[in-house]
Amino acid sequence: MKYVYDFAEGNRDLKDLLGGKGANLAEMSNLGLPVPPGFTITTAACKVYLDTGEVPVGLSDEIGEHLASMEKAMDKTLGDAEDPLLVSVRSGAAFSMPGMMETVLNVGLNDESVHGLAARSGSERFAWDSYRRLIQMFGKTVLHIEGSRFDEALDAAKKANGSDDDLDLDADDIRELVAAYKEIVAKESGRDFPTDPREQLDLAINAVFSSWNSDRAVLYRRQERIPGDLGTAVSVVSMVFGNLGMDSGTGVAFTRDPGTGAQGLYGDYLQNAQGEDVVAGIRNTLPLSAMEGVQKQAYDELLQTMAKLERHYLDLCDIEFTVESDKLWMLQTRVGKRTAGAAFRIATQLVDEGLIDLDEALNRVTGAQLMQLMFPQFDDEADKTQIGKGMSASPGAAVGKVVFDSATAVEWAGRGEDVILVRRETNPDDLNGMIAAQGILTSRGGKTSHAAVVARGMGKTCVCGADNLDVRVKRRYFSAGGGVQVSEGDVISIDGSTGAVYLGEVPVVPSPVVEYFEGKLDPDSEEADDLVRGVHRLMNHADDVRRLKVRANSDTGDDSRRARHFGAEGIGLCRTEHMFLGERREHVQRLILAESDEDIEAALAALLPFQRADFVEILEAMDGLPVTIRLLDPPLHEFLPDLTDLSVRVAVAEARDEPDEEAQTLMEAVQRLHEENPMLGLRGVRLGLVVPGLFKLQTRAIAEATAELIKAGKHPIPEIMIPLVGAVQELEIIREQTEQVLADVADEQDVELHALIGTMIELPRAALTADQIAEAAEFFSFGTNDLTQTTWGFSRDDVEASFFSQYLELGIFGISPFETLDFEGVGELVRIGVRKGREGRPDLKIGICGEHGGDPESVHFFHEVDLDYVSCSPFRVPVARLEAGRAALLGGGSDSR
Repeated sequence: MKYVYDFAEGNRDLKDLLGGKGANLAEMSNLGLPVPPGFTITTAACKVYLDTGEVPVGLSDEIGEHLASMEKAMDKTLGDAEDPLLVSVRSGAAFSMPGMMETVLNVGLNDESVHGLAARSGSERFAWDSYRRLIQMFGKTVLHIEGSRFDEALDAAKKANGSDDDLDLDADDIRELVAAYKEIVAKESGRDFPTDPREQLDLAINAVFSSWNSDRAVLYRRQERIPGDLGTAVSVVSMVFGNLGMDSGTGVAFTRDPGTGAQGLYGDYLQNAQGEDVVAGIRNTLPLSAMEGVQKQAYDELLQTMAKLERHYLDLCDIEFTVESDKLWMLQTRVGKRTAGAAFRIATQLVDEGLIDLDEALNRVTGAQLMQLMFPQFDDEADKTQIGKGMSASPGAAVGKVVFDSATAVEWAGRGEDVILVRRETNPDDLNGMIAAQGILTSRGGKTSHAAVVARGMGKTCVCGADNLDVRVKRRYFSAGGGVQVSEGDVISIDGSTGAVYLGEVPVVPSPVVEYFEGKLDPDSEEADDLVRGVHRLMNHADDVRRLKVRANSDTGDDSRRARHFGAEGIGLCRTEHMFLGERREHVQRLILAESDEDIEAALAALLPFQRADFVEILEAMDGLPVTIRLLDPPLHEFLPDLTDLSVRVAVAEARDEPDEEAQTLMEAVQRLHEENPMLGLRGVRLGLVVPGLFKLQTRAIAEATAELIKAGKHPIPEIMIPLVGAVQELEIIREQTEQVLADVADEQDVELHALIGTMIELPRAALTADQIAEAAEFFSFGTNDLTQTTWGFSRDDVEASFFSQYLELGIFGISPFETLDFEGVGELVRIGVRKGREGRPDLKIGICGEHGGDPESVHFFHEVDLDYVSCSPFRVPVARLEAGRAALLGGGSDSR
């Protein structure tokens, strides 16, 4: 196997083999740009080294051959005493990982070659400064010596010279600093600094290989979801010197502003310096434009090169360069990282400039970037006092007074106050408070806890799992360590994008993108900026090219109307259990406690008008679009008071000799309904089969609401979904009952009623027997939240708090399977369910209504397996629309029809 490539042998398409840096150095060489001679050692060599602890057989000889070619091209020899060739050894993975791995400069210098470099350059100071930089970088990178040891020695030298600037140190000062650095190496590493140039090179290459698995590199890959088995390439490049004098320098440039996307000249330049001085912030840099006044010829050539690279890469380019004695050298280029706003601006700018088309522009932006643009953000320039850190559960910036329960949140918000609901964790009863609050903060739970899921659905800022906070709900305060105590009514600010919690009010900047989606900002108006116009153009193109429909998960009329503004093409999941909370809970409790048919009928009759009114509001908001209504899913005990609270209530009553019959009855019901694992107990379709009349009530409410709207000239399209079906026989029984109720209401109301009847696929058995179930179902909707739980054997609310962090650290998960679908396991069940379902019913409509419906990566999977639609929280509808368009352009998709 070939392990080493000269720059002339590679190109940018070989980045998996040569890494981004090596591939782009080769590309610039092919373009005829001034790139110092060099070669790249492949990622394949790195993988062998990491697997075995040894470099591959033959690699040393290959390096020797390419080094000899470099020496011939430069007419110098590595480490020669009279005119030494010096090289840099740089990391470069296929994916950009800025600053995460190692670089060593000036390899080849020793006690003899430093004099040759001084003679050739005419500057002893430059030569010794280059030598001290090598020892410092080699010591940190190769010998793992704490960098602070070298920094302390440099500070001592500057102090002895009475200066704060290392440029004030002369050659003698730096010669003494080199001696001090050598002593540090000997003391800290137990060996002398190596003086053999080839040994320096080999050790530096091995150290760069090893840096692939450094703690910071592993953490960065986990954060950016970069695979851990790729390895890094190593580029060995002839040194060019920006620290040769004031006619030399080094800099970083961007062809457009990576922060805003604005066109212009952006970057930093530093005279008489090497590259690490710019990125390390050791010295104050000049703006790139200032380079024109000090090195005009190199500056003009740089501008021409930047324009050439952007036209070649058809994108924003990030460039590193050095000027040596007024000659420009290009050391690196790559497609530059950018903010979300810059991504949308640059994509549409390049379309307008005729460099790319709208298809390519759409592929240049992501749903994750769009989501960032949709949330308000704190002003980065504002002063902040951070008191806690949790998980960034739902992005955005929220400021308000602390409240500790739902009722207080509703009360205070009702009188016009902004509040932050603070809980240990939330539950369905907190919904009103969550709606009223500007944001939600919990000390427990993860990104898919109740608080997180509901907050994301509402577009509400949420920070979960801030475990340094000790929340005392009954005493109305939380403590945050360091003597900080926050009481009810105190103001805090929470950042759902970072998980940070701040004391006091932090100013926020609103998002015009959300105003655009809500129809409050016309993209063609003067008030709209180029960002809003760019989002508008790319969203329209995504809608034009996508195949997947996008629906919303919504349980209220307000959410449904908002979802429609955001571009939802129907409701994919309307959860009816939320309609049984609050004041209606007592009617559900009457149903649970009923002892006769008359009691059951009375309880159901009391619930009917509430359900009907809810469905009228939602169906009317989505007039002309499908609304999938899931019949009651959770176990009945969730509608009863907590057992502990009831036990206390009964005990207190008995102690006072004042029996509380209601509490006693409720406690007995809770005990009777208690299940060891309610997630797998009496819920979903099982409730419809066991509790007489429950599903019939809900079906009648849907049918009567539909009839009412039809008579009013509307066009409601209800779809009735039976949850947790595991066997076709369950569905057949409920389907027969449902069809009978629809027929009865149609006769009573003298209207024609039709509703598709289908089921959720959320059990492995349902996916495996989908061909049978499809015979009784007109549509499937994959409930991927429960399907993930039942496939993995996880209880989501338990495992996220207990061991998910360890699973992520150990690499068992790259990301939580509740955030992005587990394609290999759960995804395979989805594939089977789609294939078998359409075998049983070719015209079967299939969608997905779990939280994964708004996850960008998962949307691409759902396009590939040929679903008809995805459904997600209203706030994520634009994200799903965008990603569905990108998925269509990227191809894929099975023919399961």
